[in-house]
Amino acid sequence: MELTRKGEYAIRGIVCLAQHPPGEMVLLGDLAASTDAPPAFMAKILQLFAKRGIVRSSRGMKGGFTLARPASGITLREIVETVEGPIVPNRCLTGQGSCGRDRSCSVHPVWKRVQTQVVSILDCVTIAELAKTK
Repeated sequence: MELTRKGEYAIRGIVCLAQHPPGEMVLLGDLAASTDAPPAFMAKILQLFAKRGIVRSSRGMKGGFTLARPASGITLREIVETVEGPIVPNRCLTGQGSCGRDRSCSVHPVWKRVQTQVVSILDCVTIAELAKTK
């Protein structure tokens, strides 16, 4: 499992928004510059977050992006899964019937433990905590 560049930009962008006062709008250009992300790519990422209710956007002179919810209520897992999809270290964990050996495979329980532990760790880290760390 490896986080894609999209995932890295997404985390940086949300942490950057969390470092601003609640409700303060951050311009797309400023957000892209502070996260080293191409503006068009950051815009697409932010659209995903807007659809999930994680960020709010506003157009016009005082427009930009801000968190739609308190950073303390947004987990790292939520950010990662919004852009990367469900956390699955192996295709056998994507659902029933995705692997015909899931009942007899000796490695399946190991992949399940890996998934459970990664999800647990990401669920315990909030964006507020990451925004405090520099």
